[in-house]
Amino acid sequence: MPGTHGPLNAFLDLRQMPVANAEFGPLAGLRLAVKDIYDVAGYRTGCGNPRKFEQAHAASRTAEAVQLILDAGARFVGKTQTDELAFSLFGQNSHFPFPVNAAAPDRVTGGSSSGSAAAVAGGLADIAVGSDTGGSIRAPASFCGLIGLRTSHGRVSLEGAMKLAPSFDTFGWFAGDIEAYEMAGKLLLGRDPHQHPLNRPLSIGWLDAFVSGPTEAAEYARMKAQAAAVLGEPTETEHAFASSPDDLYWCFRRLQAFEAWQVHGGWISAGGHGLGPGVDERFGFGRTIDPKTVEAETARRAAFRSEFGKLLGNDGFLVLPTVPGAAPLKTSTPEQFQAYRERALHLLCLAGLSGFPQITLPLGSVDGAPFGLSLLGPSGSDVALIGLGRTILDAARKV
Repeated sequence: MPGTHGPLNAFLDLRQMPVANAEFGPLAGLRLAVKDIYDVAGYRTGCGNPRKFEQAHAASRTAEAVQLILDAGARFVGKTQTDELAFSLFGQNSHFPFPVNAAAPDRVTGGSSSGSAAAVAGGLADIAVGSDTGGSIRAPASFCGLIGLRTSHGRVSLEGAMKLAPSFDTFGWFAGDIEAYEMAGKLLLGRDPHQHPLNRPLSIGWLDAFVSGPTEAAEYARMKAQAAAVLGEPTETEHAFASSPDDLYWCFRRLQAFEAWQVHGGWISAGGHGLGPGVDERFGFGRTIDPKTVEAETARRAAFRSEFGKLLGNDGFLVLPTVPGAAPLKTSTPEQFQAYRERALHLLCLAGLSGFPQITLPLGSVDGAPFGLSLLGPSGSDVALIGLGRTILDAARKV
């Protein structure tokens, strides 16, 4: 299994292979880093696990979405760390030195797209590919002061990527500036199938209440006001879905874990996998989910998606905190990490359960560490969300 190289532990220490890219194109001159769940021709895909790396053969083809970026002129600069089998939220893979969050070195980068976020935040890449199943683009982007979009489920091809929980898995990428982000988005996404303008901002009180404390609440209120100044004041609602916030959280946890066990359970059961703490337990939880529970939670998910779709309609988008606050400190206890994880997933699970797109924007900070604001829109409104993000960030630069 390779180690890492560089001061930020972002990149895997792999023998460098030539990876062709176009000389000209909209992304020419930009450096591209790729999370190690995506195939890159000539490289083995290790998925953050030594046994997986040992068993892998060098990929004969590059993952479809990654190839699109290379064909647009971006230059491959390396494969990046991922949390083990992409099943974690904090970027602490027990098999590697942890990646460093250049924006807040005493705090975690977030995961599972940890190395990709670290590479962009540290100026080692201009664009970095990641994935988002439960929050693995949105949380690291918020923690590291980056832009990150969880795309509409199924919008961007995951051919050539490791599966975790297929009905939740989505493609995503990081960038530090909106110009590069928007260029990559137009390339990857094309024209939005959702063509109605998004001009009706919404806010849900119980979501806003998931910020961690008074300091975080004050900063979130400031970010929300900053967005409202250019997009309009959100209509506040205590909209009660049929399911409670805790019910939605557990619906996500159970279905994600069940699917993850279906994908990886056979390999794990064969033994010798060496899964690290936390990851092993999450897969173990997936093994306990019975078919009756899956049926009930699938029905709950479908009802929620319908309710949420009606709330947004054609023109609505939700304004919400990306995560509860700044990234947890590296010195946090396991109990503190778990408490943060649960609070964060109450916010992050809505996009996963619905399949709707969500963008996080680097607008705020708490105790000197980044804290992002999110916009969540109807399915297929990905490019429109990037456009709204650009409007907010452009206005912020003029202040």
